[in-house]
Amino acid sequence: MKVFEKNNNIFRLLSEAISEAIVVVNNEQIIVANNGSANEIFGYEEDELVGKPLNILIPKEYHHSHDGHFDRFTKHKSKRHMGTGQDLFGIRKDGTIFPVEAGLNPFTIYGSNYVMALITDITIRKQQQQQITELNSQLERKIELRTEELHSTIKELKEEVKLRKEAEAKTKESLKKEQDLNELKTKFLSLVSHEFKTPLSGILTSATLIGKYTQEDQQSKREKHLGTIKNKVKYLDTILNDFLSIERLETGKVSYKFSSFPLSKVINEVIYNANMLLKDGQRINYPQDVDDYTIDFDEKILELILSNLIHNAVKYSGEHSVIDLQVKLEEKTLVFKIIDQGIGIPEKEQQFIFKRYFRAENALLDQGTGIGLNIVKSHIENLGGSITFTSQENKGSTFILKIPVTNNDQSV
Repeated sequence: MKVFEKNNNIFRLLSEAISEAIVVVNNEQIIVANNGSANEIFGYEEDELVGKPLNILIPKEYHHSHDGHFDRFTKHKSKRHMGTGQDLFGIRKDGTIFPVEAGLNPFTIYGSNYVMALITDITIRKQQQQQITELNSQLERKIELRTEELHSTIKELKEEVKLRKEAEAKTKESLKKEQDLNELKTKFLSLVSHEFKTPLSGILTSATLIGKYTQEDQQSKREKHLGTIKNKVKYLDTILNDFLSIERLETGKVSYKFSSFPLSKVINEVIYNANMLLKDGQRINYPQDVDDYTIDFDEKILELILSNLIHNAVKYSGEHSVIDLQVKLEEKTLVFKIIDQGIGIPEKEQQFIFKRYFRAENALLDQGTGIGLNIVKSHIENLGGSITFTSQENKGSTFILKIPVTNNDQSV
């Protein structure tokens, strides 16, 4: 429970935007955290569920079988989607029993094991989805493995994706849309949980080691670990911003704020932050003549877009390489080009590069959630612009961003 108290802001940010109930329990089946939707669905006040046994949410006649299921689940530690293909019920504080579906995800934070349940009230809709659930569970489990069997696993995943799509095509259209949305939310929470674990461990390690370098001549070692902490925090901040962008784009709550600002202000900030991520010998070429441009645009969105593209160029390029940022005014369009000398995108996968959660085969071993380019494309198209790219595997990529403007003089 102390782990969740330390990370309360992160948990609330990740969970309160979700309409389904989220309940997290420890190995003793004690509830250690839940979101507001869980309180609303089960009829409890804020913080009333924390510290209570999980059985408080399960009808009494199912307690015995649930204990056995929980023990087997925690022993094997595999994800499971419950409530399809069988009768699963929850009980509200007032004693009302109602049907539910529950997605279960085991995870570990700082050596403590937990299970996160994503619970949906299916009183109005109750359908059989066992085949789809099993295929999704296998797909998500194998994506997270990233082992030496990567190539054979990808072949199996493609077949499973095909089977899953065939099964979903037979489901009623209204149910399919709802299922797809729930699947995206579950998968995203799983990805975020996984992507948070490694940076948090790195921050803890570096913070511990800094305390051991107390001598003046050990300053370089302290700076090295401080740099690691800054990079990890920046990465976590990027994930949180991506999560917020996804929720706002999905719900139509994005509001763009146009203002007039020097283009150099945004570019300076983006390159400054990217410089902290550079590998040995890498450098970024600063664009020419950007001091001449003042642009009317959403400043924060432009910074988000350029940061994503340049950070990708740095991440997927090797040491002693150059990332070239070019800016040019063509008639009434401001054109940005981000050119790298990195691993490139395989030709057969280029058509999927802007799909949410998609990651090219040659990039699966690098950190990432596969949502950055999807967010970039959504924002830039909402604002009347466009993004395209050219790429060749093992030689590099060029991303071209076009923003419409009203003037073609120095004040753009």
